[in-house]
Amino acid sequence: MVIQFIALLFLFSSSMTSAYAGNAWSKIGYPLAGRPQVIGSYAAGCIAGAVALPLVGDGYQVMRASRNRYYGHPLLIRFIEEQGRQAAGHGNRLLIGDLGQPRGGPMPNGHRSHQSGLDVDVWFLQQPRDRVLSRTDIERIDMLPMVRATEGRLNHARWSPYYRDALKLAAQSPRVERIFVNAIIKQALCDSETDRAWLNKVRPWWGHDAHFHVRLACPPDSGQCKPQQPIPPGDGCDADLANWVRDIVQAARSPKPYRKPSPPSADRLPAICNAVLNNPTAWDMQRP
Repeated sequence: MVIQFIALLFLFSSSMTSAYAGNAWSKIGYPLAGRPQVIGSYAAGCIAGAVALPLVGDGYQVMRASRNRYYGHPLLIRFIEEQGRQAAGHGNRLLIGDLGQPRGGPMPNGHRSHQSGLDVDVWFLQQPRDRVLSRTDIERIDMLPMVRATEGRLNHARWSPYYRDALKLAAQSPRVERIFVNAIIKQALCDSETDRAWLNKVRPWWGHDAHFHVRLACPPDSGQCKPQQPIPPGDGCDADLANWVRDIVQAARSPKPYRKPSPPSADRLPAICNAVLNNPTAWDMQRP
């Protein structure tokens, strides 16, 4: 049985002297082979059997490839490829930011989530379908904020209807659990959309003014995946959203000294993630 195998693997890996002691998830350069298995939560988890997203595909290109954060559950890879094909049909190419590390786990910088192979950042900035960026460009080009934070409004000089279309297409996927965007962007969509039902999954969060963060639901093949609480009913175009916008405006007008956050700890990971981190070969490929 898979659970028995995992338990034995964990005991074995705990007793061995690991070359990757401590929070060393970013040092692992390749996934753990075998059938996919999401373990733990989005902000405290790992993944076995992750798949690498090809760096260039029909209608998309991976940015910041040097970070080696373009791995995820096969359903996430399939989702991105589907979104890319939709973008290509309109003559566009999506720019894909971070997914996760080869075996998930905490990153040394940039995210507190993206740990279980179910998260991906999609830049609002898009390229023409027939343009593929160079290796230099994918590391150098900056994400551009789509909001005027001190004014609490969208930057219409940068915003494109294609960005709205990409958001809506992602939100309408049955695999998607929720999408995080800057509250100012959601407020603008609340004001402009006639049918706001799809905005239910679009949730406000700090930052996220130059990209949107897509999170898939726990896949059926991963019994140890920890889901989030369900989203409340309604479109979310309410007083709480207005409070988010107000807080963002106030923070932009009266910024506090920046304090670099400490990287997320590996101490909160499920114990089985130690086996995922330390196993040099392959995950159990048998079905339970």
